[in-house]
Amino acid sequence: MDPHVAPAGRAGRLLACALVPALLLTACSSSDGGAGEGASAPDTAPTAEATPEPARFTGLPNPCRTLEEETVEEVVPGASDTAGEELESPDTAANATCLWSGIDEYDFRSLSVSLRRFDSDPSLGSGEERAARYLADRAAEVENDEGLEDVSADEPGEGEGWGDEARSFSFAVDTTTGDDETRPSRQQRVVVRTANVVVTVDLTGIDFDNDDPPSAEDITEAAERVAREAVAAVEANAPTAEEDGAEAGAEDGDGDETTDAEDEEDAEDGEG
Repeated sequence: MDPHVAPAGRAGRLLACALVPALLLTACSSSDGGAGEGASAPDTAPTAEATPEPARFTGLPNPCRTLEEETVEEVVPGASDTAGEELESPDTAANATCLWSGIDEYDFRSLSVSLRRFDSDPSLGSGEERAARYLADRAAEVENDEGLEDVSADEPGEGEGWGDEARSFSFAVDTTTGDDETRPSRQQRVVVRTANVVVTVDLTGIDFDNDDPPSAEDITEAAERVAREAVAAVEANAPTAEEDGAEAGAEDGDGDETTDAEDEEDAEDGEG
């Protein structure tokens, strides 16, 4: 049994992003903003030319370490590697993705967690503004895809793990699997912005022994659990401008202490 799928159209591209690592490196690069901020809506310059506030986050944590092993085991039963597979990125401080997949008897799951960070730019806006536009792009990929079925959208409320804004989408799509059969799948996309970082979670479920896909409730609950855990990991572990400034200040202070000590030694030598 080959769980990999070969979907077609824009709906298929969403599924391919979650299921096939090789495709995610190529076909999915446009939706994940690998060369820009999302091909669907290029970044546009704000009217004001004022210097934007510095971005809060200056780096990203390892995406494969944003989830606890227990979470992976429960969300992706039979995961081939609970540590996940980190995709190659030209700049892991700005763009990073991790994949997990597994099949437990006939129950297949595929999960991806993508992190995207934006710096402040005088011509493009603050890091938060740019991240907000990117979140809207990721949401629009689902909203504008006419090939998806049974689509429902939600804006999760405030609370730990939901950052500054969040969107959650549940939908179904028929997919062609490796054995050339068409099976229904249930998918969930959750997009959360915390300051200048956007976390995108894509979770796919297929039941290879049933004509019906996994329940929307189960997939939604699992994907939103992953999203909140990943956002919490970013907020706890991603380096910030404040921390970078504090470290730079400490280094400067150490240098001043050394200089003062050397001055005292020179003065003593002069008196001698």
